[in-house]
Amino acid sequence: MTSTDYRYRMPAEWHPHSATQLHWPSNRETWPGERLSRVESVYLNIIDALHRYEPIILLVDEDSSEKTVREKLINYGIDIGMVQIYSLPIDDVWARDCGPIFVQHLDKLDRYAITDWEYNAWGEKYPPFDSDNKLPEWFAENFNLEHFNTNMVLEGGSIETNGEGILLTTESVLLNENRNPNLTKAEIEKTVKHYLGMDKIIWLKNGLAGDDTDGHIDDLSRFLNRNTILTMIADDPNDINYKALQENYEILKSSTDQDGNHFNIITLPLPKTKIEGTTVDGSEYVPASYANFYIANNVVLLPLYDKRYDEEVMDIFREFFPDRDVIGIECADLVWGQGSIHCITQQLYGIKS
Repeated sequence: MTSTDYRYRMPAEWHPHSATQLHWPSNRETWPGERLSRVESVYLNIIDALHRYEPIILLVDEDSSEKTVREKLINYGIDIGMVQIYSLPIDDVWARDCGPIFVQHLDKLDRYAITDWEYNAWGEKYPPFDSDNKLPEWFAENFNLEHFNTNMVLEGGSIETNGEGILLTTESVLLNENRNPNLTKAEIEKTVKHYLGMDKIIWLKNGLAGDDTDGHIDDLSRFLNRNTILTMIADDPNDINYKALQENYEILKSSTDQDGNHFNIITLPLPKTKIEGTTVDGSEYVPASYANFYIANNVVLLPLYDKRYDEEVMDIFREFFPDRDVIGIECADLVWGQGSIHCITQQLYGIKS
């Protein structure tokens, strides 16, 4: 297929989904001791909320008991008819980063394809990751979907689009030598623009302290609609994240959309990110961020962390998504594993139930 024949673009997250991909937590290195049961409780809350709005494709590692997971869902009151469970090898829960990134045909709008990027667990930080890296191909084969290999490392949490050809990302991730050391910035930009159908990339700089992905965009800045960006800021100049967030905010203020107009920028305060003790990789910080929300069919799932700001944030989301329910979910036990709702979900298209 030549470049001129490739007529696809990644849709915005608010584009109607056919399902959501989730992985049931089972990795004991990510969730040691009683952390596993605590994160399972968060998962049950998320699945309970989400399955009322769209189907869920739930992957369960083949070494775990599919029957036990099914029983937990049923006992929680979840309609199991809305959850398709598949048992196969998976390494961890981060569906956003290893799952299929879908693109929509620009002329035949009911036609979708999977772009298959390489996944190396954020620079080979957490082996093994080979099973998760195979998931886009599994989806393509299992659901009979068109499939494009890109031969470049890229995670879904590192990109954000308004569906109109504008993409947000960070230099700290896409230009990191632990991803694609043999590619220049120009080569990376060309590949991303081609396979995702983007006209313009807005490069932010760095991410949050404690973000082991090196700074994913979905903890920093997200589109609320085609020309409105929500971005996180820190009010306290002594906050460890203050400088990085201010720098990103200034870049966004000077950036323009697909029509050459400046974006409407909405700022939100960063919740508390310093934790008691440390995470499994020794960090005193977690990437707790209200930007890690997930837009699904007729609903927005919003992570909650900090009672100083939670209600204010809920009100802002109700304002921008008046036609969707906004459901807040306590995510302190989830973000301890260094990701939140957006990190564990991936929207799917063109999949027949």
